[in-house]
Amino acid sequence: MASLAVAGAYAQTFTSKNPHSQVHKQLLASQGKSKDQIKLIEKNTYIDLIDDIEPELDIYTEGWNSKSVNPFKEKDVPNSKVIDVTGYCIPHRGQVTSNYGYRAKFGRMHKGIDIGIRMKDTIRAAFDGKVRLTNYEAKGYGNYVILRHPNGLETVYGHLTRALVKPNQVVKAGDPIALGGNTGRSTGPHLHFETRYMGYAINPSAIFDFVNKTTHTDTYTFSKSTYTKARNYAPSGSLAKSESKGKQYKPAAKNPEQYTVKRGDTLSSIARAYGMAPATLRRINKLNKADKIQAGQVLKLR
Repeated sequence: MASLAVAGAYAQTFTSKNPHSQVHKQLLASQGKSKDQIKLIEKNTYIDLIDDIEPELDIYTEGWNSKSVNPFKEKDVPNSKVIDVTGYCIPHRGQVTSNYGYRAKFGRMHKGIDIGIRMKDTIRAAFDGKVRLTNYEAKGYGNYVILRHPNGLETVYGHLTRALVKPNQVVKAGDPIALGGNTGRSTGPHLHFETRYMGYAINPSAIFDFVNKTTHTDTYTFSKSTYTKARNYAPSGSLAKSESKGKQYKPAAKNPEQYTVKRGDTLSSIARAYGMAPATLRRINKLNKADKIQAGQVLKLR
């Protein structure tokens, strides 16, 4: 209540018909600046509250009412785009059972990754967003859910027992959206998970490190020439599969719990070296985006 009282006081309009001195004029000017600053703070706080209530609306336009998995047009897709992938949640913590890529056995592309689950396991939203479509496809996805996100991505969740959300419902990263299952073209319980940008099915392993349950970096740069490629920033001590070479890395005997910053290190370079996103490293060490790290500083890795 005290802070409201102060704000109310500054919100007054300061005038004086007969200023007593130059000092008095300066005081009035200073109070006027404070009033403007408080208005700016209140405006920014209000904008933050709006953003927290619901994602931006302008992305929920093109193809929103389409019943197609890909509602976008090729001519509208940029050659490259930097996508913010902070604020994520791994949709299920099971192991990857089938990677993205061409399947010679079936003569078609596998446009996502498969994650092993138990029947009716909870499936969660990968990012904040809104439900565009819930549908059923007998010869493909089975029961599936498509979410559209403020970062421009759409995520697809297939072979579900049933959806827990409805079209146009706003969700937060980590919210339960479905129960996993074995519907559609499926040979056993698993989650088929896709990450798409304007219809392009990106290799989910280019965005997520499914072994360490994190994102590789805070941003992913979509490119029409590389979107099918995986990324692997995990050190040799982490269990990670290189899809390009089919090589399996063995886990190290010990996983360090802390790291001493060296000259030339950045938060991003340290995070990549230990298979985590910079946002995760900041969160573990209670650092803000504006905080700088220095040589000799000890960072927690867990």
